[in-house]
Amino acid sequence: MKNNNRNNNGTNGGLGFGSVLTLIFITLKLCGVIDWSWVWVLAPMWIGFAVAILIVLVVAIVAVVKNYYD
Repeated sequence: MKNNNRNNNGTNGGLGFGSVLTLIFITLKLCGVIDWSWVWVLAPMWIGFAVAILIVLVVAIVAVVKNYYD
């Protein structure tokens, strides 16, 4: 008897918007189309990380202030 159960949890692999944008910027930089610093070429990778860290810090500060005044 064949077991045809599949794990379809709705998630798909693949590249996100930031990854695609990074690959486009790297390609343009290596082809000489743009003359940006590598910091800005790789910005889609580190900006998302920086925003996530900023959100965590803001939530932590709000939690500390709320506990202080309670």
